[in-house]
Amino acid sequence: MKKWMLLPCLLLLAAMLAAQTSSPVPAGTTLMVRLDTTLATFSNKAGDPFQGKLTQAVVLDGKTMIPVGATVEGRVTKVTEPRRISGKPTIGLLPEAVVLPTGERYYLDATLIDTNIHGTDVSAEGQFKGTGHDRRDTLETGGGTAGGMLIGGLAGGPVGMVIGGAIGAGATTGYWLTKHRSATLPAGTELTLELNRPLSMTTPAATGGGK
Repeated sequence: MKKWMLLPCLLLLAAMLAAQTSSPVPAGTTLMVRLDTTLATFSNKAGDPFQGKLTQAVVLDGKTMIPVGATVEGRVTKVTEPRRISGKPTIGLLPEAVVLPTGERYYLDATLIDTNIHGTDVSAEGQFKGTGHDRRDTLETGGGTAGGMLIGGLAGGPVGMVIGGAIGAGATTGYWLTKHRSATLPAGTELTLELNRPLSMTTPAATGGGK
């Protein structure tokens, strides 16, 4: 190849390589994901897959690295349904990969840090913790107390109402403590994931923040 032809080829190659450089998305970047799969402690087990779609684009230096609609795949790592006195129900999630609309697949090291479900929390290990007490429990306990007071009142007047209420509340509380608490992550739940380490991926040609 002649020298005058070599320079344009080298420039073209450099441009192609520049368009395909590996640009890591920094650790600590958050991924906003809408869950596609309903997950529940009473129907799922460790190893079950889940997936969701990115709802906000990840932009780096003006380039959309991960567009809206990219798929995040993972699996359930832990499911527990303790008795109500023993703690909160738990669903452990492990995000494993992000798949771009083009089909490109990248290994994902990320941790769940939050959801949009009120009254729940997420542990430092990325495990979703369900509620420990809800309105249904209050109604059950209140109903037991009221029922005991009614029976006691019919049997022994005001004094019987007090005694009956205490007995009813005690019986309902004992029943409540033997029940298992479940937790559910419905499809459509907004998950907030955080990258534990940089995500190396090919810089796409498209620019901008994405919609």
